Formats: sequence, C-alpha cells, structure tokens
Amino acid sequence: MGNNRVSKTKNIGVEPPSSTAEIGELDTILGLHIRRVHGAVQRHFGEHFGELGLTQKQISVLWLVGNHPGIAQTDIAQKLDMDRATAMTLVHALEKRGLMCRTPSESDRRRIAFELTLQGEALLAQAKAAITEHEAWLTGRFTAHELKQLRTLLARIYR
Repeated sequence: MGNNRVSKTKNIGVEPPSSTAEIGELDTILGLHIRRVHGAVQRHFGEHFGELGLTQKQISVLWLVGNHPGIAQTDIAQKLDMDRATAMTLVHALEKRGLMCRTPSESDRRRIAFELTLQGEALLAQAKAAITEHEAWLTGRFTAHELKQLRTLLARIYR
C-alpha cells in the first residue's frame, strides 16, 4: 500500500495528544475525528462539572426551561434535537431533584408546562459559570472566524 497521508494543517499552538501518533488511513475518517473531539469535550466537562451532579443534557434542559418558562416537554425535545422519551427521562430526573416543576400551560390547559424552581435557578447559575470556563477552554483554540466557520460546518451534520 502506498503512502496516502493526509496533509497536516498548520499548528495553531495546540499540541495534539501523544496518542495521535501515525494512524494512517484512519486519519481520513471524519467520524473518528468527531468521536475524539466528543471524548475530549466529555472528559473536560466531567472534570469541571462533576460537583454539580448534572449531565450536559440536563444542563441544556435547565437552560432552555430557564429561558422559556412554561415550555412543554415536546418543545424541549424538539428544540434540543432529542426524542420525546429522552426528554421525558431528563425532565423527570430534574423534577425529582426539585430543580423543575410542572404547571398548567397558559395557552393550552391540556399541555403540561415546566418552570425552574428556585433551587433549579440557583444550580443553573452555577452551571452557567462553569460553562463559561468550559467554553473558554474549547473556543480558545480558534480564532473568531474559525469559530464561526466551525459552527456553520457542524450545523450541516445535525440540521
């Protein structure tokens, strides 16, 4: 087999981990790169958010409900690109912890709406502070132009 290396982009000051030794054709597999990025982000998240006792999905739900008091569970699922069963599991766990509560929807009494409790608001404030640090760790690797481009490119995959 010939040498089919993908050309390397310029180093922008971030050293790749030592485990990125020559991997040959695997280096051309986009899914592998996405998995590795996901792993790095998850590790950093776990190291910095463990004391809050929240997952990334739970924080997303709290944040969304905090921004949209009275939102319905189906809307939570739709806006966060998850199935209704997953949204239900997340909502129930957050309710059980006393971070969210159910209220009748103002627009449709048949729908159940969700709001943050005072405890949920306080924990969300802590999570937002931690996310600011987490995002700085992540975005600090890119220029403003690269970040805009990266968000646009990633959105092509999930939209």
